[in-house]
Amino acid sequence: MVRAIIHGLDWLVRQVSRGRHALRKQTILKVGLAIVLLFVLVTVFGQYEWFTPYSPTLYRDAPRLEGPSSVHWMGTDQLQRDVFSRIISGGKASLVVAFCAVALSMSVGSVLGWISGFTGGYLDRGLSLTMDAIYSFPSTVLAIVLVAMLGAGLGPMIWAVGFVYIPTYFRVTRAEVLRVRETPYIEAVRAIGAGNVRIVLRHVAPNTVNAIMAVSSFNLADAILTVAALSFLGFGLPPPAPDWGFDIQNGQKFLQSGSWWLITFPGLMIITLSLGFGLVGEGISDLVNPKRKRKKV
Repeated sequence: MVRAIIHGLDWLVRQVSRGRHALRKQTILKVGLAIVLLFVLVTVFGQYEWFTPYSPTLYRDAPRLEGPSSVHWMGTDQLQRDVFSRIISGGKASLVVAFCAVALSMSVGSVLGWISGFTGGYLDRGLSLTMDAIYSFPSTVLAIVLVAMLGAGLGPMIWAVGFVYIPTYFRVTRAEVLRVRETPYIEAVRAIGAGNVRIVLRHVAPNTVNAIMAVSSFNLADAILTVAALSFLGFGLPPPAPDWGFDIQNGQKFLQSGSWWLITFPGLMIITLSLGFGLVGEGISDLVNPKRKRKKV
């Protein structure tokens, strides 16, 4: 038992060291991770009153629709609330829904992809046709329809966005399984008497992890935009809870009067966070696929 623990710790140290060495050459990945980590830290600490300069929900005795100034860095809204404080606290819904939805779709889609790709036959045909039918719908439109049926709130958004991305993981995982299951290595494992479950869990599934992780970062970027669209339509957190998508929807009413900051700063947050996840996805793709690595300048 002790020997197994020591062996596991030694393997973990080697993996961390290898990851640090590989990360040094991945500028895109490091920039993306820095952006995402910054947003996560700000979102976590933004839930505490001492971190935000003002309350993001309570009305104050402040100028109404005041532009950015030294007192209110991002101005105030029509209810005299500080926009900067709402921006700091408003990323909670986007990050929670994005991470939970991608985890849900990754789990379900990967398992179905393993089963479908390894089993084949009518089961594979039926699952593939079902996933292709779901994939044919625009993701945002399908998420809007599902969340309209389930109702507003974080839970329905997680289920709706998670369901939308299941076909993506299914297709990626199935393609990797079809490639791996025909290799001589799998044939050798089957020849020594290993069962199908053992082959899938011990030999096939680990070979699909790299592709799944690369796709998950891009899905997180897309999920941020989808969550913002759902919140914009009123399916997010109930007001007056801070929410980037809802704040954009609320601020567009005052855009013609010159209050540009109400939609500009929430929009920049959404774009920057999506960009961060996109850079992480590009970095991971370069890391796991040496053939597409960029030439050093």
